[in-house]
Amino acid sequence: MLHPAPWILGFYLVASAVAFAVYAADKSAARAGRRRTPENTLILLGLVGGWPGALVAVQALRHKTKKAGFLAALWLSVVLNVAVLVALLWAGSVS
Repeated sequence: MLHPAPWILGFYLVASAVAFAVYAADKSAARAGRRRTPENTLILLGLVGGWPGALVAVQALRHKTKKAGFLAALWLSVVLNVAVLVALLWAGSVS
């Protein structure tokens, strides 16, 4: 069985909190007509480990739920991130 190190869980928690905050700020900017966070930045946050917070933000804030291309890219970032993490854990490279 694969057991991630506690620091990995902490990293995902912090990255998720950052992602949620950025999504919330982008939603607020959208409503107020202010400068937006680029979609590539939002996807990158998911790719580097913030995807749990990003997925929660999409659902809780109802942010970008109608943009199929964005959602597909977000889910691709989830799959890629998890695949890399599992591969690293399996190889024993992350402890």
